[in-house]
Amino acid sequence: MSLVVLAVDDEPPALDELAYLLNADGRVAHVHRAGDATEALRVLRDTEVDAVFLDIRMPGLDGMELARILRRFARPPAIVFVTAYDDGAVDAFDLGVTDYVRKPVRAERLGESLRRVAGSRPVPAAAPTQPADEPTIPVELAGTTRMLPRSSVRWVEAQGDYARLHTSDASHLVRVSLATLAERWADAGFVRIHRSYLVQIRLIAELRLTGSGYVVAVDGIELPVSRRHTRELKDRLIRAVKHDWTR
Repeated sequence: MSLVVLAVDDEPPALDELAYLLNADGRVAHVHRAGDATEALRVLRDTEVDAVFLDIRMPGLDGMELARILRRFARPPAIVFVTAYDDGAVDAFDLGVTDYVRKPVRAERLGESLRRVAGSRPVPAAAPTQPADEPTIPVELAGTTRMLPRSSVRWVEAQGDYARLHTSDASHLVRVSLATLAERWADAGFVRIHRSYLVQIRLIAELRLTGSGYVVAVDGIELPVSRRHTRELKDRLIRAVKHDWTR
């Protein structure tokens, strides 16, 4: 697949470097440039692109706001954030971006983003539009940003202003509060059991009373349930079991 992409950055040296690296990849047929979000929208008004490689912090309309506009397009381009900061990772997750690349950009890392973009574009003459890909969240792993599927998260632990996402075989620290995730992930089955813990309710193997209070077991690990959350958790578990019996 030959990709047409748009590079957006308000700093000319950074824009030149990004455009150079994109042009150097054999999957890219053409690179359009824009120095800010307004110019990017002018380009997109007249040109259909497969992906937008977008800085976040820009004067005027910033990259996050532009991404929200792009998501409303009839055929939205893939969005790859290219930024020196990691504090936009959770909002990027909510927008369903294809990738989140940290500056300084390396050619091999950009190549991975282009591979993801190519894989996300619709196949010509395909059947009707398929449901959107599963939500993902950008996490750092050995110096590389990876997109972690939300379904792989088993439980979440608060660590100050951060949250640690626990999967079946690893954990990842992300810059977002547990309260924010509890609100955003409630519809996906995540339930608050303690001021420090958020759990995927379908993975709770048992709720048990111990000498120090209630605990739940997830993947063989016991997590405390605070008194204020016990009643709600019991009700949720009972409703879930009844639903499974009667459906």
